[in-house]
Amino acid sequence: MTKEDELFNKGILAFNNRQYYDAHEFLEDLWLNYKLEDARFVQGLIQLAVSYFHFFNKNLNGARSMMNKCLAKFEPYKKVRGVDVISLKNQIIRVQNYFNEIDEQSIIEDSYIIKIKVIHE
Repeated sequence: MTKEDELFNKGILAFNNRQYYDAHEFLEDLWLNYKLEDARFVQGLIQLAVSYFHFFNKNLNGARSMMNKCLAKFEPYKKVRGVDVISLKNQIIRVQNYFNEIDEQSIIEDSYIIKIKVIHE
């Protein structure tokens, strides 16, 4: 496994374990230090992690902003790095709608916590 793959996998694992700051760090290291063909995708994952980080730190406006930004980064992709990006975008839109409906940070149901599935063929 390459260092690039290792950083990606660590970022996804941290994200799925709700360690959003750590996910951001691993993915940002990947995004900043490697020439990636899918750099926009990785940047979108960083922004998604930061969105949840903001949410759980009671910064609903920051969470909304990052959720909006990440969605645009995923636009050119259908499937990348084993991630079904179309499905991911649908999940993000659902969470985005939830964030836009609430007035302040509150307890979030597990159904609004995205898990990123990576399927290697």
